[in-house]
Amino acid sequence: MLFTLACVFCSPLSAQNLKLKGVGHTHRYDDGEDRRTEYVGWDADLGKAIFIVDEGIYAMNYDGTTISEPVKEPAVNASDVRSNKETAVWANNFNMMYGNSGAVYYDGYLVTVYSRDESSTVDEELFRVCKWDANTGALLSNEIRPKSDNLESAGMSYNPVDGKVYGLFYLTGQALPQEILDDEEYFEDEDDDLTDGDAGYCLCTIDLLTMKVTPITPGIYYQNFVTFAINSEGRAFALTSGGSSGYVDDNGKLRNSDNQLAGAQLCEFDLNTGLMITNAVVKVDENGEEYIEQENPVGATGYSSQYRRQSACFAKSNPNKMYWIGFVNSGKGINDNGSWSSLSDKEWRTNGKYDTALYEVDVNTGEAEQIAEIANRWTFSALWVDGDDCSDGAVETGLQSVRSTSSAAGFYSLSGQYVGTEQPRQAGIYVTRKSGNAQKVLVK
Repeated sequence: MLFTLACVFCSPLSAQNLKLKGVGHTHRYDDGEDRRTEYVGWDADLGKAIFIVDEGIYAMNYDGTTISEPVKEPAVNASDVRSNKETAVWANNFNMMYGNSGAVYYDGYLVTVYSRDESSTVDEELFRVCKWDANTGALLSNEIRPKSDNLESAGMSYNPVDGKVYGLFYLTGQALPQEILDDEEYFEDEDDDLTDGDAGYCLCTIDLLTMKVTPITPGIYYQNFVTFAINSEGRAFALTSGGSSGYVDDNGKLRNSDNQLAGAQLCEFDLNTGLMITNAVVKVDENGEEYIEQENPVGATGYSSQYRRQSACFAKSNPNKMYWIGFVNSGKGINDNGSWSSLSDKEWRTNGKYDTALYEVDVNTGEAEQIAEIANRWTFSALWVDGDDCSDGAVETGLQSVRSTSSAAGFYSLSGQYVGTEQPRQAGIYVTRKSGNAQKVLVK
C-alpha cells in the first residue's frame, strides 16, 4: 500500500550486474529528430495542456562492460495518457521532475530542486521543490521556495553512518576560507568587505522535510563541483568539472606536462568539520624559498567533464567504487573551420557534442575508467543503484513524513498515482488518510 514503509533487504548485487536508476534529462535536439515531448491535449477541468515529456525516472542495466540505453521506469504509455485523466495528470507532472539545482534519492523517495532563471522570474520564486515516490513516479508535493533558502547544490546524498542528508550547496555572503584570505596573489579585497557578494560551495546538512540547509564548512570553496556522493562507510566525495589542458594518452586519459593524470579532480570532505581533506606539501618557489601548499590527496580522474551538473552514486555493497555519469567533452572540439570552438548542436549525432558516459572511479586513487557511452547523451541529476543503495531501509527521518504530510487531504490510486485533494470524480477504490492512518475509500 502507498503509505506502508517496508524495508526490503537484498543480497549485495554483483558488481557486474547492476541496475542504475536516475532522474533523467536530455539536451535539446536542433536537428528536429527524436523529440520526445508530445502534446496530448487540453484538459478543461485542469485548465492546462497535457504533455508527455522527456523528464522522468530512467533505468539502465550495467553488466560491467556495457550500459543499456536509458528507459523510463515506470513507463508512460501514450494511449493510456490520452484515455485516462488520472494517468494524464500523473504523466504531465513529470515536467516538474527536473533537478538542475540538485536532486537526491532516499529509500524509495526523490527530491528534485529546479532553479528558475532570475532574468525571467522574481527572486521570491527561484526554487521549485518537488517530492516524489521513486517507485511509482507519483508527485507527493510541489512548492515554490525563495532564493534565500540557498537550495542550489552540486548534489545531495544520504550518509548511512549518522542518518543525515548532506550536500554541497552554493551559498552567497559567506566567510572566505582562511587560506584564501592569507594568499594575496589569490584574493585581493578591493571593497574591504570580505563577505558581501562572495559566493561558493559549502558542505551542509539538509532536512528533506523542511528543506532547511545548515552550513558546516567554516567558509566556502571556489572549485566548480559537479557531483556529490557518500559511500556506505560515510566517506563523502565530490568531483570538480576538470580542465582540458594537457594531452590524451594511448588509453584515452588526460595527462599534464608532468605525465600525471589531469582533468576532473576527486575531492573528499570530512563530514564532521565540513572541510575538504588535504595534505600539507612542502614546495620550493622560483627563489628557492620553501612554502606549504595544501594538495588533494586523492587525485585526478584522467577525464575532463566540464559541462553542467552531473551525478554519482555508490552501491551499498562496494564503498570503493563510485559510479559517475558525466560528459565526454565540454561541448567543444574541432569545428568545420578546423578551429577549437563550440560544436554545432545540429550535428550532435556525429560530432559528440555533450555526449555522456558511465565512469567507474576508484575513490582511493581518484583514477576513473570510462565504461561506455550512453545513447542519446542523457544526463542525470540523481543516480542510485536499484536495490543496493546506501539509504535502503534507512531509519525514519524527515522525508518519510512527506507522504503523510502531502497526502493528509489527498487521494491516490491503488497504483500510487496522486489524483488530487478533492474526492475523485471517477468511480473506483482510492487510498487516502484519516486520523493519521492510510485507508481505502470506495468512490461510487
